[in-house]
Amino acid sequence: MRARVAVRLKPAILDPQGKTVNQALLQLGYSEVTGVRIGKLIELDLDGADRVALQSRVEEMSRKLLSNPLVEDFEIQFADDPSA
Repeated sequence: MRARVAVRLKPAILDPQGKTVNQALLQLGYSEVTGVRIGKLIELDLDGADRVALQSRVEEMSRKLLSNPLVEDFEIQFADDPSA
C-alpha cells in the first residue's frame, strides 16, 4: 500500500520560498497568480493490510519525523483513495 504525506507550512507561517516563486511567476507574465505556498510530498510504500493500523503509524511518522508540528501541517492520503 502506498501513502502520500503532503506537508505544508501552517497558514500563519511566512513562506519566503513561496514569495520568491510568486514574484518570479509574476515577472514571467503569469499575472493570474495571486499567491504561492511551497510544501513537500512524501510517498511511503507500506507492508500490511490493516488500514487503520497503517493510518495510525503514518500519522505517528508524520508527527515525529516527516513534519515539524510547530510550523507545518500534514495530510495523509492512501493510494487506494479516489482523491489520491
